[in-house]
Amino acid sequence: MTVIIKLREAMQSYYRRTGKRMTYVKLAEATGISEDTIESIGGRNEYLPGLTTVEKLCRALEVEISEMVEIVDDPPSEPEPSPKTTKKKKKTTKKKKKKIKKAKK
Repeated sequence: MTVIIKLREAMQSYYRRTGKRMTYVKLAEATGISEDTIESIGGRNEYLPGLTTVEKLCRALEVEISEMVEIVDDPPSEPEPSPKTTKKKKKTTKKKKKKIKKAKK
């Protein structure tokens, strides 16, 4: 399961509703969250802020948490091959190597 914070979408929604642009700087001032943290949330899907941070962003952007947070199922991973289905490479012994050399001559 992957959690995605849809900050940019929430900012666009705020603009459509109010006609006012919300920049990262304005959002930082309105929430008390550092601009660097807001940039990380907006620019990196793997960045997961705490719920308090998400709540502050939701309040400032006047959106419900369900509009800001999306939970996505991860795609199924490839199953690990079982030991029975894995082919083992056979080792060639010194005797077999000598027989192969003799047979080639």
